[in-house]
Formats: sequence, C-alpha cells, structure tokens
Amino acid sequence: MALTLTDVTLTYADGAGRLTALDRVHLRVPGGTIAAVTGPSGSGKSSLLAVAATLIRPDAGRVELDTDSGSIELATLSRRAAATIRRETMGIVFQQPNLIPALTAVEQLEVTAHLGGRSRARRGVTRSRALELLDLVGLADHARKRPAQLSGGQRQRVNIARALMNDPALLVVDEPTSALDSERGAAVLDLIATIAREHRAATVLVTHDPTHLHRMDAVYRMTDGHLSTLAVPAAA
Repeated sequence: MALTLTDVTLTYADGAGRLTALDRVHLRVPGGTIAAVTGPSGSGKSSLLAVAATLIRPDAGRVELDTDSGSIELATLSRRAAATIRRETMGIVFQQPNLIPALTAVEQLEVTAHLGGRSRARRGVTRSRALELLDLVGLADHARKRPAQLSGGQRQRVNIARALMNDPALLVVDEPTSALDSERGAAVLDLIATIAREHRAATVLVTHDPTHLHRMDAVYRMTDGHLSTLAVPAAA
C-alpha cells in the first residue's frame, strides 16, 4: 500500500486571479510509514490533506493510492466514487472528533463499519472489532460512554479508533493535538505513530507540534504551496 502525489497543483479563485495552494507537489508515502507535514498557517497543508483524501480535486497532477485490491487514481474520481473510496479505504482524523452525541464510543465505530460497506458482517464480529480498537487506544472501560461523558483526549482517541475501523489503506490526520494540552497531545501522537505502523496504513499527518517528529519516517515543510523534505530530527 502507498500514496503517491505527482506534480499536483491546486489553485483557488482570488478576486480576478488565482491563488496557488499547491505548486507541483510530489509526495510518496509507503504503507506502514508516516509522513509529517509542518509549516505556517495558510501554507497549503490543509489543501494537501484535502486533495489526498479526495475532498478537493486538484487542477493538475496525479494522486494514486495503491491498495491490496490494486491502484486507484484518486484525482479523477467522480464525487460519488470518491465518497465510496473515503468510506471504504481511508481513515480521516480531524482536528475536532465530530462524534455523534447520541452514540456510545463503541457505536461510533460500528456506524463507521456500516458506512464502509461492512454491514454484511455479523453484528458480533463488528462489535468485537470495535471493542478491540477501543482497547488499543486505552478506552476499553469507556466503550459504552457517550461523548459528553468523555474528556477531550478520550474523544480524540475514539476519533482515532473510528478512523481505523475499516482497515484503511490511507490515514489522513489533521492537527490531532490542536485542542489538547501538551501531555495529552504527545500521547495522541505516540498512539497514531504506533497504530499506523501496525495497521500498515500510509499516513499523512499535519502537525505544528515538533515534539514527536523524530517518531516519523519522513518530515516535510510546506511553504507557499511548495513541499520540501526536512531531515527527521534525532530523538531527544
């Protein structure tokens, strides 16, 4: 499994002209590895994630996702096909967990399995997988709690477990620690690094937190739409 972006360009309307958000970006993320993307606000990091996750179609370039079932050219998918690919082969961790208030933690994951086309699996199998993932993120004792009964860090861990529910080939993570204190944020980044490798997902992670960049396989900096490679910092 791998994600490959080749010569990807994305522009937005800006008055009478166009603003370049991504300028001929190249990126390759093999399965089981994590690419961290840093850079100032407005540099194009969120646009990069949106293109990789099929939420925005680029103006030019190729976006390929290699899965166990074959290679998919993401940039040319219709809206309906892109939505299906997101449900079935991607996990997206947003800055805010966006959990459904009425559902318990385990039900959040079960709904994801249903939307991802796994509704034909026996309910007991789906429940077992959901509980296994919640245990993996340290929430085995909170599986039947609703979002209002969980702390911010716990809700974010439910968010991570939910993103893994359908064994994604691609994991896209957008500032997962933005709403957390430094201790909880470090724990969440550690967790993502560990489980992304264990699940062989190609992972693109946008972060402003340099603390755990040494845990990443590659580090990139986005500046005015240009993506450049940085040296992975040594562990402290």
